[in-house]
Amino acid sequence: MRAVAARVTSASVTVDGRVTGAITQPGLLVLLGVHTLDTPEKADRMARKLHELRILRDEESCATSGAPLLVVSQFTLYGETLKGRRPSWIHAARPEQAEPLVSAVVTALRARGAHVETGEFGAMMEVTSVNDGPFTVLVEI
Repeated sequence: MRAVAARVTSASVTVDGRVTGAITQPGLLVLLGVHTLDTPEKADRMARKLHELRILRDEESCATSGAPLLVVSQFTLYGETLKGRRPSWIHAARPEQAEPLVSAVVTALRARGAHVETGEFGAMMEVTSVNDGPFTVLVEI
């Protein structure tokens, strides 16, 4: 499982002209990709890692500060570009595997007490964010 976690002052996801998720205060925008070999256990570990990641101001985490997260599924994080000019998606989980694991990460975050907003799995989404720093890290489980 792979995530790009960006510290933001605000972020939102729009699908067909309607906002499906938004955070209006400092927090994390998380683009989340699922690998073909990922499991529910990895989803739990990813949720814990994201919630406790100390990349907010003053080395705070969402767990310590109560900052919100906006989680957006992003299969393209597993695009392989070593050969040619067209990415290969061979390592990206198929939707029927990926959707439950993305949902498991969101559920696990909420179970930890996190305020979580989401995009819409499989939809064409417009993601808007105001990066803070900018400060962005790659998280892999």
